[in-house]
Amino acid sequence: MAHAIRLHETGGPEVLRYEAVEVGRPGPGQVRLRHVAVGLNYADTYFRNGTYPIPLPNGMGVEAAGVVEAVGEGVSHVAVGDRVSYTGFINTLGAYATSRLIDAAPLIKLPEAISFETAAAMTMRGLTSAYLMRRIYPFKAGDTVLLHAAAGGVGLIVSQWAKLLGLTVIGTVSTEAKAELARAHGCDHTINYSHEDVAKRVRELTGGVGADVVFDSVGKATFMASLDSLKRRGLMVCVGTSSGTIPPFDPQILARKGSLYLTRPALADYIADPAEKAELAGEIFGHIAAGRIRIEINQHYALQDAVQAHRDLESRKTTGSSIFVI
Repeated sequence: MAHAIRLHETGGPEVLRYEAVEVGRPGPGQVRLRHVAVGLNYADTYFRNGTYPIPLPNGMGVEAAGVVEAVGEGVSHVAVGDRVSYTGFINTLGAYATSRLIDAAPLIKLPEAISFETAAAMTMRGLTSAYLMRRIYPFKAGDTVLLHAAAGGVGLIVSQWAKLLGLTVIGTVSTEAKAELARAHGCDHTINYSHEDVAKRVRELTGGVGADVVFDSVGKATFMASLDSLKRRGLMVCVGTSSGTIPPFDPQILARKGSLYLTRPALADYIADPAEKAELAGEIFGHIAAGRIRIEINQHYALQDAVQAHRDLESRKTTGSSIFVI
């Protein structure tokens, strides 16, 4: 019997339920997938608490890796026995499961050099990092990036990729242990936002100029400091809202602070085209397979421990990537 984490109401981690489920035969365009490892992402908490509304009851999680057990009519790009991973949004919801039915379209074949655990820990984070580094801004050697949550899963990948491009990386963290981890993965400078003025420190580190780009996954708590950290005509990239949604603001503030640019990208729009998705996946998998970028899996959970996993994630106890091992 398969098992899954199900959501019958929105709320705190305690609303997650571990339940037995039936997994039938795949329909047209679907596969039946046996999971080996499942990714834990901060976006999962938004589905759970209602920030991202979904019909209830429903499954949880949008990222996993496993083996194709059966294919439905019309599926041609994957076959029984293939090692695959996937990530997405509503179209992949239900990843917190031992096995499931899923549309075949989001599936990515895994290179032999990439383990199931690594794939579950980095498919979403890796593709996110790939579009941030390769699509958002025309980076050149010597540019400076301010990276919030530098010790998180995306932060550690972006830091390493940025160093491959010759960028200067300033990372924000909440503890000295996280600062050490961030520096070990490429951050040139770290700022502990619990007791340092982020914008002031960025100005000091850049000779008063400011950063070319800010990657801000925190949101409400860091928004103004991020804007104040940018150089004239710099780019603010809002990639998450772990501290809460950014309140409405007058766009004139962008002009007053130096004719700044602002974007709020979503991964779905950078992997919607299969060719672009394949290109981005090829880049990140290639870096990992060659050892140029390493994936830190610092937390492992059993699927039935999803409540504790969400508590750890929201209390900032985690670093790097977290996965459920099936």
